[in-house]
Amino acid sequence: MPIEIERKFLVRGNFKNLAIRKYNIAQGFLSTVPERTVRVRIMENKGFITVKGVSDNEGISRFEWEKEISKIDAKSLLALCEKTIIEKVRYIIPSNNSLFFEVDEFLGENKGLIVAEIELPKANTFFKKPDWLGDEVTGQVKYYNAMLAKKPFNKW
Repeated sequence: MPIEIERKFLVRGNFKNLAIRKYNIAQGFLSTVPERTVRVRIMENKGFITVKGVSDNEGISRFEWEKEISKIDAKSLLALCEKTIIEKVRYIIPSNNSLFFEVDEFLGENKGLIVAEIELPKANTFFKKPDWLGDEVTGQVKYYNAMLAKKPFNKW
């Protein structure tokens, strides 16, 4: 079973000059029930559908299944999604041990929110915390993209 292990942080400093790639992302949710979320994403010229399960008690790991789909199919599915399509720019920043931070700068109704995530091979994997990282928000449900679609950052 594919398991996603990640930690999430607010961003408090300049990071853009460290990015080796950046992507424009639009994503919506076909389902945001607590037992599973079903996400549709367009990232540049590719589409994806992702199913995520319930997080563990710490919010660090959960089931994740993802398949690439055509951009045309993804656009059609986005039209069926729940309210508020998430728009963001994702910056890829190298860390240690061949790991990468994915820093999402949100746009639209979530403008002003910048969150960094790092996917880990194991929950206790060491990674260097750069000084541009702010408070850890791993497991805080309000920072999940599915929740940002329901209750955007600018309405907090």
